[in-house]
Amino acid sequence: MAAITLVVLPLVLVMLPLVVVAPYPPWQHCGSGNYTAGSKYEANLQLLSTTLPSNASSSPALFAKASAGAEPGDRVFGLALCRGDTNASSCLSCATRAFGDAQALCPYSKEAAVYDDLCLAFFSGADFLASTANLGQIRHYVISRNSPTNTTAIGFVTLVSALLTYTMQWAVYNDSNPAIRLYGTVRMNVVSPPLFSLMQCTPDMSGDACGQCLQDLVGNSTFNGSTAGVRSVGARCGYRYDTYKFYAGEPMLTIGSLSQINSPVPPPSSQPIATPGKKMTSKLLIVALLLPLIATASVLVLSFVWIRSIRNNKLAEKRCGNQRRSTKAMSHGIKEATGNFSEENKLGEGGFGSVYKGQLCTGLEVAVKRLAAHSRQGLVEFKNEIQLIAKLQHSNLVNLRGCCIEGDENILIYEYMPNKSLDFFIFDEKRASLLNWNRRLYIIEGISQGLLYLHRHSRLRIIHRDLKASNILLDIDMNPKISDFGLARIFDSKDTQVNTKRVVGTYGYMAPEYASEGCFSVKSDVFSYGVLLLEIISGKRNSGFYHCRDFFNLLGYA
Repeated sequence: MAAITLVVLPLVLVMLPLVVVAPYPPWQHCGSGNYTAGSKYEANLQLLSTTLPSNASSSPALFAKASAGAEPGDRVFGLALCRGDTNASSCLSCATRAFGDAQALCPYSKEAAVYDDLCLAFFSGADFLASTANLGQIRHYVISRNSPTNTTAIGFVTLVSALLTYTMQWAVYNDSNPAIRLYGTVRMNVVSPPLFSLMQCTPDMSGDACGQCLQDLVGNSTFNGSTAGVRSVGARCGYRYDTYKFYAGEPMLTIGSLSQINSPVPPPSSQPIATPGKKMTSKLLIVALLLPLIATASVLVLSFVWIRSIRNNKLAEKRCGNQRRSTKAMSHGIKEATGNFSEENKLGEGGFGSVYKGQLCTGLEVAVKRLAAHSRQGLVEFKNEIQLIAKLQHSNLVNLRGCCIEGDENILIYEYMPNKSLDFFIFDEKRASLLNWNRRLYIIEGISQGLLYLHRHSRLRIIHRDLKASNILLDIDMNPKISDFGLARIFDSKDTQVNTKRVVGTYGYMAPEYASEGCFSVKSDVFSYGVLLLEIISGKRNSGFYHCRDFFNLLGYA
């Protein structure tokens, strides 16, 4: 991705108009629509203005979002995000001030934002939290005497594009770290003075959504040799670069030479060593001048590849070279990613094979489902899962990253779920205490949304047939995702039920008419969902529940 984006971005950036806004901090965004003094909307806004700064400062990711009020016209949605290098007390102070400034600078505005140096606050009467749209964008250009002097304007655009590309990828790499999730900083020493950059997305976004948000933000900016710095930010993501280190701590990555620009970005686990700045030699100057020419000559070929890969959300594959063109190379890469399917990386085992944790060459963590060798029955479920899950896209369904079929090796690659599955929590006495009633309700609602999508809103009408606690995975924010579509069936919208001679699934979750007669429909999944609901509420397994009198399972007891 680094090499491809480096080619395309300079040509896009130089054609965009220059927009200069007022100095900061703070910047404000005032949306449309007003509320009246003393209204319920104002009361709900005051409640959010009090709770969100406190919640953000106590969060590992320095982020909080919430809504207040029930009635549509009076309900307020808001978020607070502090910069990844701030501490809790600074975050609390900044976010509190930002909400106050937003109401002072945009009096009685139903939608407003303040972007301070260390934080942002955003609120609206519309449910902007339901999407990742980067609302309220503001951009500021710094024209300074401290501009880089040892590079041409064209060369500067190329170097800034490389700097932002590296920072973007580094931010997306930090997808699974709750403390610095979707946050990255980079220093570039190949110009004088050096350039420093920072990018950040709200931690509730996926890595792909963050990458797309930042791509769009960078693509709407312009750079030239006299622009010493740029800050562009919205409700969901933002970036900044300047000629001085404006953030605390050491940068996560240092670019010490031009040769690094065309090299793959090292993943965070490699802990790159920050190298001191060096004067550019005449050879490096020649390379700097040639880079734009090489970029222009290559853009016709590589821009098509870049655009296509962005559209398909395959950020994690762009630096893997020729591995994706060869199933043999891919199989080898997956073996390396999982430590040759080592026991240390094993996440669990199902009826048709095992699941392993892996880390791709990009640094992206994945879950690798490996079909047991010579399992003819499992191969049917394997192919069925590929055909179905590849056509389904929903925030409460697990995301398929890829697959590999070579000889006896049949592999599915999924997004990695750091919090494992629902049964890991609800059936364990100590871990169950981590799920309060609000969190359990949130998980129940997420499962129901995923199931509703399968039954009614997807392009295909899908009956899962194996809905159970172990097939509900939890991401870093405890969002539930339905997984394991090996037993799922496409259901004709004209049918009310289908009969099958082969009854599959898990006893205890099966509807009686399906278990005894092979009749299944959307009601079969709803029955399984009901059993799962009882398990979430009680913390007891249906199959392992024993009680006095005649009850032999949780369902009978209920």
